[in-house]
Amino acid sequence: MTATTITKAQKNLYQLVENVNDGYTPVIIVNENEDGKNAVLISEEEWNSIQETMYLYSIPGMVESIIEARNEPLSECKTYDPNKEW
Repeated sequence: MTATTITKAQKNLYQLVENVNDGYTPVIIVNENEDGKNAVLISEEEWNSIQETMYLYSIPGMVESIIEARNEPLSECKTYDPNKEW
């Protein structure tokens, strides 16, 4: 992760946005004030991915289900049938 000051970020905002979208590398924007807090610039696609992950983690048993499915041999997987009732 790279870092830049707020002043430099203001001057290079278009380039920073392009960089986080092209390389998916977040940028820490450092607040130069003594009592200021920093921020992180990420791509919209990365933000959506984070939101989706947080949502899946909020569903009880979902993480375990995903891990279990990942460990299931492909030969034992069932084919999705859109006509079959759940």
